[in-house]
Amino acid sequence: MNRRTQYMLIAILIVAIGVISGCGSNTQNSGKEPFGAAKNANSNDALVGAPEQVQSVYKQNCLSCHGGGLEGRVGPKTNLQQVGSRLTKEQIDKQITGGGNGMPAFGTKLKPEETQALVDWLATKR
Repeated sequence: MNRRTQYMLIAILIVAIGVISGCGSNTQNSGKEPFGAAKNANSNDALVGAPEQVQSVYKQNCLSCHGGGLEGRVGPKTNLQQVGSRLTKEQIDKQITGGGNGMPAFGTKLKPEETQALVDWLATKR
């Protein structure tokens, strides 16, 4: 592999890491929603009644990709409105901790009790 090809692969990798890591950030969106999703910054209806710990963890780590109404902002697979009907608690836990399919892993970012609270809450979404 020549040096130019190596530099191109490194550049692509850097861009991909930047895109993926942006989904878990807690920074405010600067007005444009990813992938043309409807603006929903103040719509946290899905979080009403959720335990405070879940609300805090979700807002800090999940909101930017999954939306305030769990509608999914980065394609249909990010919609969590009925995730409890599609996945078991074990599958939800594995997805959060290990990531995959475009989702970053949060196993080392979240405390086990935060992950468990989020899993328990998401499993009720049917």
